[in-house]
Formats: sequence, C-alpha cells, structure tokens
Amino acid sequence: MSDLILLTGATGYVGGRLLLLLEKQGLRVRCLTRRPEALEDRRTETTEIVAADVLEPASLAGVFAGVGTAYYLVHSMGTEGNFQEQDRIAASNFAQAAAAAGVRRIVYLGGLGNPDHALSKHLRSRQETGDALRAQHSQVIEFRASIVIGSGSLSFEMIRALVERLPVMICPRWVNVKAQPIAIEDLLAYLTAVLNLPTSGSQVYEIGGPDQVSYGQIMQEYARQRGLTRWMIPVPFLTPYLSSLWLGLVTPLYARVGRKLVESLRNPTLISNNLAATTFSLRPRSYRDAIARALINEDREFATTRWSDALSSAGERRSWGGSRFGSRLVDSRTVVVSVPPEQAFAPIRRIGGKTGWYYGNWLWSVRGFIDLLCGGVGIRRGRRDGENLHVGESLDFWRVERFERGSLLRLQAEMKVPGRAWLEFEVTPCPEGSTIRQTAIFDPLGIFGMLYWYGIYPLHQFVFAGMLRNIARAAELTHSGISGRKLQQENSR
Repeated sequence: MSDLILLTGATGYVGGRLLLLLEKQGLRVRCLTRRPEALEDRRTETTEIVAADVLEPASLAGVFAGVGTAYYLVHSMGTEGNFQEQDRIAASNFAQAAAAAGVRRIVYLGGLGNPDHALSKHLRSRQETGDALRAQHSQVIEFRASIVIGSGSLSFEMIRALVERLPVMICPRWVNVKAQPIAIEDLLAYLTAVLNLPTSGSQVYEIGGPDQVSYGQIMQEYARQRGLTRWMIPVPFLTPYLSSLWLGLVTPLYARVGRKLVESLRNPTLISNNLAATTFSLRPRSYRDAIARALINEDREFATTRWSDALSSAGERRSWGGSRFGSRLVDSRTVVVSVPPEQAFAPIRRIGGKTGWYYGNWLWSVRGFIDLLCGGVGIRRGRRDGENLHVGESLDFWRVERFERGSLLRLQAEMKVPGRAWLEFEVTPCPEGSTIRQTAIFDPLGIFGMLYWYGIYPLHQFVFAGMLRNIARAAELTHSGISGRKLQQENSR
C-alpha cells in the first residue's frame, strides 16, 4: 500500500485537525483544495498542495497519482442553491477519478440518522453522498457521526453562544431530540485508525460517544461547567426558518447554515449497531468529558495563538466593542518605535508595582480598591522584582501567564470580573525598529460579562491608548539614556 494520503477539506474544521495528526505520524499527505494559498503557511515539508475542484472533473487529472487512501471531507452546507445535487456530483467525480487512478480506499465522514425516516435535506444529502462514492468505487469506508463536540466545531460554537448569551432560552422541539455526540479527539482517532483497517470492501460505521442526550442536556452541562444558571422554556412553535433567524442573531451561525442545521436537529441521530465497537479498539469519552476537553483545548489554543497574526491578517480594523475571536472579545492596538526589540520591551518587563501602569495610575488604584471591596486581591501585592519576571508570579492583581524576554508578556487577571481577562504585550522587529502590540482579551461569563465589557470599553480606549503611548515614549527615552528618575516622571504622565 502506498503511504501517500490524499486529503480534501484540509481548510475545514475536521480536515484541518486531521492534517495535523497525519503529519505528526510522519505520513506523506497531499491536500486537494480550491484555495492553495489558505494552506501554504499551515503545512510541513511532508505535505504537498494541489489546486483542484471536485465539481470540475478535468481539474482532478493527476491528483490521485501514487495515492493509497483518499479522505473525502467535502460538503456544500454553506452554499446556496441545490446543495444536494452539488454534493452528489462532486462525490461521483471524486470517486470516479480515484478508481481510475487505482486508489485503494476512500474514507468519508457522513451523518447519523435512520434512512427509513423522513431525514432532513442535509442528513439525506450526507448519506446520499456516501452512496454516490460507493457507486463509483469498490472500497468506501464511511463513518456516520452526530454532534461533534470540540472547540471551534459548528455545533459546539452554537451551543456555547446560546448558553453564554441567553440567561433564559426559548426552546423549540428540536432542543429535546436525542443525539449521540462524539468528541473531536475520538472522531479523529477513528479517521486515523482506518488507515490500518484490513477490510477489502465498503463498510458503514456508526460512531458516537456512550451517551444519548439532547441539545438541551448538552447546553445545561456546558452551563454547569461554566458556572452559569440557565432557564430553558419549551415552546411548541418556532419553525426551522424562524429558529435559523434567531440563531443568526445570537450565535456565530448565519441564517442559511442555521436553517440547514436546525432542520437536521429534528431527526434523532443515534447509533443503531455496535459494528464500530467490535471493529475498532476505541472507547469514546462521555459528552461531559468531551465538553471539559473542549474548554481546556480552547484555553490551550488561545494560549498559543498570535493575536497579532489574527488581527493583522485583515488589516487594522477598528470597530466599537473590539473584535471577536470565538467566545472572546479582543481590543488590540499597535505603535512603532525607532528602537531595537530589547529596548522596546524594557518598559514592558518593568510594568506594575512601583513603576505603575504608564497611564492613569490613580484609575488603576481605584480599580484595585474596588476589587478589595468585592473580596478580590486588590493591587497591593505589587511585584517581587522591579526588573525581572517569571511565569506564575503575581503582579498587582494580575498573574504572569507567559513571559518571553524581549518579545512577549501575557498577564491573566486575578481581579473580580464576570469572566476571564488577559492583557498581552508583544514586541516584534520591523524596518523602522520595533512594533509594540498591546492586546486586551476578555472571555465573558454570560450576559453580565458582556455588559461589563461593553460598559468599560470606552474607558479601555482612554486608558489603554495612553498606556501604549507612554510605553513607547519610555522605550525611546531608555534607548536615549534618560535617567531613571526622568523615566519615572515620563511614565506618570
């Protein structure tokens, strides 16, 4: 068997994570995509990218050369028009080209649902796509899954947005329909385990976790783990169209995708046999563990994210309330200074304590006093050392979460706030000297967290802009050899 793997959907949620796993295993991967530029900075040396479109058979010529296994992770849920017909045509083109090139196996991810029932157009299309693949190829391994729980997944983002933003939820009937959710880690485990599967024919495997639960139960569990109290009021009305508009207002889903998703939620998506359990030595985790891991992984991904890259990718957009990344609200700004990064970072590493916060120190003191009144740590802890910082130590009412001397400082707030907050400073070299980026990040806890953020946002604009301006001034004064007393005077302005 050839060790070259063809992967479609690498720019999507499941495909992107699958690509990382395949690369970590040292496997050679060829990614088929309509937008090669979207993968250029995400691949390793063992991965190649080819430009092709499964709706254009001529573009598939040569794509399958040397491929042993091909992953088909394409669907048209977000497109307008007859997406079912597009899915069938695309799958048929792909499987026909794969068979002609001698590809041994196609692996496909579809959706659970009893085909004898009146399935939604979306679920019906997922299963018809599997049929179209099998009609053109002799070995298609199809996995059928229900709700995928993982940080960034469509269903999980919808659940999170509803729970975080709505203390009281109007719940149509689909909230009580049973599903069998699976953690993204377990789904990926199945998709990689199939590479060593000895079967020679086509097979459908129904996969999911051990729990049969409703969307309502998942939302209540998410609320429990986030420490939120939520009331859910069932209603007999609210059509899929109205539900999709509602979801478009309060979640990241836009109405077209929301309507297709809601229509699918009326169908139970449960495992009807144990074929996957007897074939694979995998035991998927519970939905409670899946939610917990999604929250942990979100923190880990957030901790390694370069906000400068995310914000600058579309230019310096300024909007009231900041930008949104997942469930977090972000307010970021930059300044360029004509000094090397080490000098630009010097005032940042001295921040807090006796040095102060470079702007509005009296406001910071007031905030610390309010925190004390609320039972928080206040601002009196100061800092251990005026020049050096270490990960894990306290800094006024912050905690040093990450510190890279000369380039990065991230502080996590320990003051009392309705959510979690971070303040980050990053210094990078540029032709003029150095760029200093200051970023405030807030993960709001429910509606009160949102009200808190938007209530103090005008103050953030005032204080943080002044802070960054004075940090830049302090960096240039330091580089010019200005005395420590003069520097402290400049910082207090």
